[in-house]
Amino acid sequence: MNAPAVNWFFTTLRSANPEPQTELVFASVFELLTAVLLSAQATDVSVNKATRTLFLFANTPQKMLNLGLTGLESQIKTIGLYHSKARHLLQTCQILLEQHSGQVPRTRAGLEALPGVGRKTANVILNVAFGEPTMAVDTHIFRLGNRTGLAPGKTPMAVELKLLERIPAEFMEHAHHWLILHGRYVCQARQPLCWQCALAPVCDFLPKNRPQ
Repeated sequence: MNAPAVNWFFTTLRSANPEPQTELVFASVFELLTAVLLSAQATDVSVNKATRTLFLFANTPQKMLNLGLTGLESQIKTIGLYHSKARHLLQTCQILLEQHSGQVPRTRAGLEALPGVGRKTANVILNVAFGEPTMAVDTHIFRLGNRTGLAPGKTPMAVELKLLERIPAEFMEHAHHWLILHGRYVCQARQPLCWQCALAPVCDFLPKNRPQ
């Protein structure tokens, strides 16, 4: 996909959805961090269902710690890997209180030092909470980058770096969400909806997969 095609790609996404938003429900940066930590290998729907109750009485690091491991696990047990996620979340809360005055750090280094927070999670927080032009490559973006020809790569890091290189600056703030939403609802894993995709004219995948 050449530069004019990339520009057309994102212009089209922006026209359809000028202000894309994460589908995770949160009311503070700490709630966002919690939701993103819980979302690994889980759907946003399942996370929102659990946090709807959790955040009513544990929406700060101290309140989360007050739940204790058993109490927290009981709130998130419907989410996959909830045992390890609960431990990581409580460890993170302790670090936030001891090292960051209860606030979520605004730097990549500070975020990635938190238990359970890797590069992808840090990128989400930096982008969604602080407006940084980062690219969190999840399974949707990895698939879409390779399938469309936008940013082919064998690893999430390779796709991320290529996306950062190729996406024009004017689109970077929202590019992460445009790509996730498009991968989630249109460029799906098992059966991409190519015949109704607005990006079809510049996609590498469509010509050999157009319904007859």
